[in-house]
Amino acid sequence: MKSSKINQEITVAYQITVSDLAEIVEQGFKTIFCHRPDGEGPDQPNFEEIESAARKLGLELKYLPVTMGKISDDDIQQFSSSFDAATKPIFSYCRSGMRAITLWSLKEADTTSLPELLSIGKNAGYDMSGLSLRLASGKQSPSNTKDHQIVIVGGGAAGISVASSLLSRDSSLDIAIIDPAETHYYQPGWTMVGGGIFEAEETVRTMASVMPKNVTWIKAAVAAFEPEQNMVTLEGYRLVKYEKLIVCPGIKLNWNGIEGLVETLGQNGVTSNYRYDLAPYTWELVSSMRKGKAIFTQPPMPIKCAGAPQKAMYLSGDHWFRTGDLKNIDISFFTSTPGLFGVKDYVPALMKYVEKYDASLNFGHTLTKIDGKKKLAWFTKKLEDGTVDTIETDFDMIHVVPPQQAPDFIRASTIVDDAGWVDVSQETLQHKRYPNIYGLGDVINAPNAKTAAAARKQAPVVATNILFDLKKSSNKAIYNGYGSCPLTVERGKVILAEFGYGGKLLPSFPKWFLNGQEPTKLAWVLKETILPRMYWKGMLKGREWLANPDDNV
Repeated sequence: MKSSKINQEITVAYQITVSDLAEIVEQGFKTIFCHRPDGEGPDQPNFEEIESAARKLGLELKYLPVTMGKISDDDIQQFSSSFDAATKPIFSYCRSGMRAITLWSLKEADTTSLPELLSIGKNAGYDMSGLSLRLASGKQSPSNTKDHQIVIVGGGAAGISVASSLLSRDSSLDIAIIDPAETHYYQPGWTMVGGGIFEAEETVRTMASVMPKNVTWIKAAVAAFEPEQNMVTLEGYRLVKYEKLIVCPGIKLNWNGIEGLVETLGQNGVTSNYRYDLAPYTWELVSSMRKGKAIFTQPPMPIKCAGAPQKAMYLSGDHWFRTGDLKNIDISFFTSTPGLFGVKDYVPALMKYVEKYDASLNFGHTLTKIDGKKKLAWFTKKLEDGTVDTIETDFDMIHVVPPQQAPDFIRASTIVDDAGWVDVSQETLQHKRYPNIYGLGDVINAPNAKTAAAARKQAPVVATNILFDLKKSSNKAIYNGYGSCPLTVERGKVILAEFGYGGKLLPSFPKWFLNGQEPTKLAWVLKETILPRMYWKGMLKGREWLANPDDNV
């Protein structure tokens, strides 16, 4: 738990989890302020989870979420009123503590000198210089403008990979990556954590350890885009100007999109491999279950790794098959999609495992509500006559995948399409309206699968095309929609689905060596051993094994 004491009345902190609450109470805090909107990050507990556990420990709580870089006068007034009314001392947190100390500093601006506020911030580990003008005058005036040749928004798989890809081609480039996160996750590994194969700790590294050496890391969050002025606004009202912009901040998991979900996540048999801290709970449930009803859900598309919801089902079914408990467990798969998998060539092999685990398939069903304490879930299904039917079912364990969308600061910008995704050409990944902007990863609107494998192929395409635009290369590349989904149908075997736009099969290996349409041990070795190493040692380092662009225009 990373925190900084400001004075006797308030301490600001990074994101906390339920497990931190006992320490917070032990340190004597009476009130918790949360300034982080739900759904900002994949490792973020929802406020309701924190609130439920904290109240049992006698803590007061106040939810005061603010948008990064857009703290209004009303936000300051609400903070000030809540601060005055709260029982002290206060533990105030957001993602990094920046919003918490910003709110407090702006509240104190009328009575505390600017040098003193800047000194307090520095001693707490926060650079408040970007707020100087506003702290001094009360106006929301940006300051501290920085210029970079290439600016990348997002330090996930896509952002780190495209930065490394660019530098591997031209080490003289001036590149900045904007991301406030201190940790970097290998999210494809969370399915294996939920299946009892990996430990959660194997899927995480510090952001500093994966950041390319010749890149400027700006530890801040983007608040807004100004594409006409070639700049982005950061929290703290700082500006970053660019010649080329690459947008790849990932995807937002909308846990609040299912009524009652956030109140019961991580307890009452409700879990999800889509969150780092919950994937171990999946294995805890699966490994201890001997009988009962297990439900696995999938929301409407698009989502990150569309095969992951059923991977959880297969690995769970395999465990129960091996322990002999499968005969006592009723497995159901409820999916919003009209079929089992979007590429029909892989369905026959998958159906054999559906039959092996005696799983019932429920297509066109969307999870809308859950009551963890009562062990009940409600799904809606649109009927042929246009009416909507609601189905109630009980469960002993349920693996939930939430609906997903682009991050809020992306959806609120002018660089998106009508659905809220970054609007790019599906071939060049160049923005359709702003030619000096590119996008890749989960946030773009290209009709490809949102997987790490897709980002692995997209990164060199974007790098090649940016160098062409900068007149540093004579080549231009196109992206064929490649995505890969290693479907873990049982421990020791994987169906390696590889495909591009329109469901075209794009295998990386000859069929005699690895037949991706059938479960193989070789594909399991690839998933369990080779792909993680390729990710950490190859993809993030600019070593483009099996990823070099081969289509030039």
